[in-house]
Amino acid sequence: MTKPRVLISDALSPAAVAIFRERGVDVDFRPELGKDKDKLAEIIGDYDGLAIRSATKVTPKILENAKRLKVIGRAGIGVDNVDIPAATARGVIVMNTPFGNSITTAEHAIALMFALAREIPAADASTQAGKWEKNRFMGVEITGKTLGVIGCGNIGGIVAERGVGLRMRVIAFDPFLTPERALDLGVEKVELEDLLARADFITLHTPMTPQTKNILSAENLAKTKKGVRVINCARGGLVDEVALRAALDSGHVAGAAFDVFVEEPAKTNPLFGHPNVVATPHLGASTNEAQENVALQVADQMSEYLMRGAISNAVNFPSITAEEAPKLKPYIALAEKLGSFAGQLTETGLKKVTIAYEGHVADLKIKALTSAAIAGLLRPMLSDVNVVSAPAVAKERGVVIEEVKRDAQGEYESLITLSVVTEKQERSVAGTVHDGRPRIVAIKGIDVDADFMPSMIYVSNEDKPGFIGRFAGLLGDAQINIATFALGRDTQGGSAVALVGVDGDVPEKVLTEVQALPGVKQAKALKF
Repeated sequence: MTKPRVLISDALSPAAVAIFRERGVDVDFRPELGKDKDKLAEIIGDYDGLAIRSATKVTPKILENAKRLKVIGRAGIGVDNVDIPAATARGVIVMNTPFGNSITTAEHAIALMFALAREIPAADASTQAGKWEKNRFMGVEITGKTLGVIGCGNIGGIVAERGVGLRMRVIAFDPFLTPERALDLGVEKVELEDLLARADFITLHTPMTPQTKNILSAENLAKTKKGVRVINCARGGLVDEVALRAALDSGHVAGAAFDVFVEEPAKTNPLFGHPNVVATPHLGASTNEAQENVALQVADQMSEYLMRGAISNAVNFPSITAEEAPKLKPYIALAEKLGSFAGQLTETGLKKVTIAYEGHVADLKIKALTSAAIAGLLRPMLSDVNVVSAPAVAKERGVVIEEVKRDAQGEYESLITLSVVTEKQERSVAGTVHDGRPRIVAIKGIDVDADFMPSMIYVSNEDKPGFIGRFAGLLGDAQINIATFALGRDTQGGSAVALVGVDGDVPEKVLTEVQALPGVKQAKALKF
């Protein structure tokens, strides 16, 4: 058997080379190729695997020449330098290492909190300038203070634990954090408004999604406790930098420490120059240990795939054989869309997810389908979750996942029903595959038959005369073209649902107007 060959085209720890060789993989260490895309394209056809960091750009041109390539491994989290659709189209698995730098990033957040509390950077500059301004730098203790953690996943959970160890009162806002997980961490789960009002320090550890962009907006900064200090080691854009500068200038916010910025490299920034701001150049993952960890992890994952077919932390597809793919692919799409439907409507903490497979679909590889469903469910809030990591991410947050298989009981040969239990409600959605296309066939037990469209409006309402006319008229007045219109109800005069496919995005103003229609319980724009 010919040994698989891996090319390392970025600076990676020598330990990674050792791992590959120990596992029986031939490896070439050519870090200079990260900046020579033409040479990389010329030789990539000789390799089964490509291990990279951030310097190598994996373009469609490179992938065209990668006739043997089976896997790309990114030592780190971000895969912006890899053309994922092009890799997927060629059947190349793309892996990352999402947990290798968690401790390092969490420690940097804690370090920045201490730097803010005791004004260490400014005091250092003053002292080394020979000023000895002992009375100028009056810091604050962190013991007994309230630490507000926005996003309590892998990194946020580590920060929370460190905060508890520092004798801080730790409160956390995370819709996916279960009460049980919060209890394990020793933190109090709260709503965002409560966190803003109570926290002495706020640290952000959430991905950048439409829901989290500017989560600390001017409006939310105004709701914070006077004298609050803000730390961001997660993503630029989670905080409105202009609004934060204004809050710093007014004295409402006592200090800010940022490792990430809206524009990077950050040559200029609204926060720069303020005496109460500490800034570092995206150092969250910059320790020897973190770089060693991600190098070891990527080498281990790629070796396992090349030698045994095992897939870990793939960002583009679950493990599926060539024989399984034709049957499984439409059901993976269905499961992901059902999850996405429920996820876009979920606004409180998840507790339990049950996925029932009925009929022929129960005989397929349901682990891949469950992964796709959970990825769809979590992605509206956690944009970097993927079909492989989704179950682990859900488990990390204490979400119970249950799979049920049963014989066909109704009119469909195959049916997938996804039921979600949150802290405040239960919701179910069911679908099937018809002519190779995913379809939604029930919402909350109400029959409704519709294709998934790229842009949709979901409405839950009372079954009263005149609603459909008012609803459709409102969309017409807003120049929103209706592509599909599906309706269902449980009983006459009872609860009803509408699922409407439309052309283009739905303005927030229109949703507000729909919500204001008589009898409407919920109105939501959905994207698929």
